[in-house]
Amino acid sequence: MLRLWNLLTACFLATAGLLFSGQLAAMEPCPALDAASPDARSAINHHICFYSARPGEPAHSATAPEELPAELAWKSARGHDLVFSHTDSVYWIQLNVRNSSTESGLWYLKLHYPLLDEVTFWQKSRYQSGYSPEDVRPPLATGDLFPFATRGIDYRYYLLPVTLNAGESRAILIRVHSSGALNVPLGMMTPGEVVAESNHLTLVHGLFYGAMLVLAAFNLLLFFSSGTRYYFYNAFYITSLGMFLFAMGGFANQYFWPNSTALANPSIPLTLAVCALAMALFGSSFLEVGPGTLSAKVLKSLATVATGAVTLTLIIPYTKSILINTALALMVIVALQVIAYVRWRQGYKPAFWYLAAWMVMVFGALIYAMAAFGYLGDYPAREVMMQAIVGGQVILLNYALVQRWRLLNQKLLDVEHQARTELELKVHERTAQLRNTMRELEQANRKLASISLNDALTGLYNRRHMDNLLPELCREARRTGNPLSLALIDADHFKRINDTWGHDFGDKCLKQIAGILDEHVKRPRDVAIRFGGEEFALLLPGTDLDGARTLCLGILKAMRKTPLIAPGNETFHLTLSAGIAELATGQEPTDLFRKADEALYQAKGAGRDQIVLANRVSTPDHSTASSAN
Repeated sequence: MLRLWNLLTACFLATAGLLFSGQLAAMEPCPALDAASPDARSAINHHICFYSARPGEPAHSATAPEELPAELAWKSARGHDLVFSHTDSVYWIQLNVRNSSTESGLWYLKLHYPLLDEVTFWQKSRYQSGYSPEDVRPPLATGDLFPFATRGIDYRYYLLPVTLNAGESRAILIRVHSSGALNVPLGMMTPGEVVAESNHLTLVHGLFYGAMLVLAAFNLLLFFSSGTRYYFYNAFYITSLGMFLFAMGGFANQYFWPNSTALANPSIPLTLAVCALAMALFGSSFLEVGPGTLSAKVLKSLATVATGAVTLTLIIPYTKSILINTALALMVIVALQVIAYVRWRQGYKPAFWYLAAWMVMVFGALIYAMAAFGYLGDYPAREVMMQAIVGGQVILLNYALVQRWRLLNQKLLDVEHQARTELELKVHERTAQLRNTMRELEQANRKLASISLNDALTGLYNRRHMDNLLPELCREARRTGNPLSLALIDADHFKRINDTWGHDFGDKCLKQIAGILDEHVKRPRDVAIRFGGEEFALLLPGTDLDGARTLCLGILKAMRKTPLIAPGNETFHLTLSAGIAELATGQEPTDLFRKADEALYQAKGAGRDQIVLANRVSTPDHSTASSAN
């Protein structure tokens, strides 16, 4: 029984060997590559043949070399990388290698493209005496539809160990099928060359992804410290872009989900849609697009579509989602360029660097997309180039952030400089004695700056400002000997106005009074104040009673001649009464205010629409004296 089993096994292997030999005979037009020659290995594309099997052909459904038709129209690669756009075809690739040295050696056939669904390798040794069935090596079946461990070697690219004895020749057959574009860049390398290239790429990728991670973390720290949203959106964009390139480079499949084949393909369009969302959010925030504008509506719509694309990617097939999300990302990039150009033309200077960053990105994205979709060869070089372009774009974007910060800082400095200049002008108008008290006044100004100093209705200074300023002016008057007058002004019969036409019209009357006070109080140091209801005050440093009286006569006259239109188009004239007091030797601010208030009370009692001074009464148009204690 055992002999019968051995005989059947030998017959089966012999039959397989004959079939495989028949296939290799059809492959003979591909010249053998001398693995021992570095020059020959660098020209591997001159030794490759391929066949594209369309759906319905026997070669399309074949899963092993012995299932291929006897005769295939193999094509030579003619020195070019095997690059194919989106197609449903199955590609068979054939390479003959030999070892011309006198010693056995180990080489690796390297496929420099990680995003392939199904890749199967077969090896068949051949000697001068022909093929031996025992030399058929087990096939290596791997790809994104298989767990990452099926590659045999923990590496993002596909490595096939090829061991050749002295004088040995071998035929290598590869079957490739993928739902996306196909890049099949092959290389025959020694173990030392594989290690050297891996070390070089590890350094490049480490620097790139490390820099991206540091910039993302730095922007997050800026967001947490300042609360500025565009720092968060920039960190979001850098992270999503890094994840997209991480997935495109095969690292995500290697490190994040090596055993989850369901995430290998969707991760690419998914991260691309997230990138589009991050680009729209960051662009809208950084470019300071005004709400309700066309630019804001466009970016908001694109962000909404990108959010929907993230969900849609998990539902529709990879071949459709990658095309839709790529088109979406390109639309976002183009829209951001147009909006950045418009903002730059509007005078927003940071938009120039933002526009420059995206112009660099567009160039790199187009080349990388053409390589990823199978329209350009040398994918590894495009990958490194894309990393360089992304690095340049990220640097330009962060430089744009710096320029934006400088612009905001310059605006703050300009405001501070303007405020300081205005303050210096006011200070220079003061007397030499006032300069000696500058420190004390600056302390008072800092206290006043922390509270509200203006009346909300009229815009005049309020009672708080008067309470703070009057004692200071009294001290100055006692120190310098200059006069200081205080005038209290009150609207006559104002309660009747409120009761007749309402408080809204009363407020209009108060604004009219305030406007007249502003017109007449012109000296820099004179201060007009509303200290309650319909009561107003004038602080007049350097002015005696006669000067204050002259000023108040003008105010009362102007008020009397100003017609006021009440609700219902009724016209009437409002009058004012005033009481004026001048600071006397030894008086305190409360004494000065009391004297002016008593004078105002006497003016009201004497018939209103007049001025009362210390020991004198004056009508609006004449200077007549009366007693006023």
